[in-house]
Amino acid sequence: MAPSHKLVWFVPEDFLDATREAVFEAGGGRIGEYERCSWYALGTGTFLGGEDTSPALGERGREERLPELRVETVVPGDRLPDVVAALRRAHPYEEPAYDLYALVEL
Repeated sequence: MAPSHKLVWFVPEDFLDATREAVFEAGGGRIGEYERCSWYALGTGTFLGGEDTSPALGERGREERLPELRVETVVPGDRLPDVVAALRRAHPYEEPAYDLYALVEL
């Protein structure tokens, strides 16, 4: 069995529910007999879009600072490709920022 991963993504608050729903429907967010498990907190995201970008928020060519939520959940290793694809489809950004961390079971 492939190891589980922690999936972390950064998203504007207006898209929290859409991205969580997509991740959960694709198989993320399960811990034992619990479903739809996640954690999130508010922070500030920064970016500077180049000439060929089309930012969903802010302006191309200007450094932006926007409130975003950091969202975390667990994903079984065999569901990872589907969950990441679902997140990317539901996310409003051209290039959504996300991290994957392999989990070690003790």
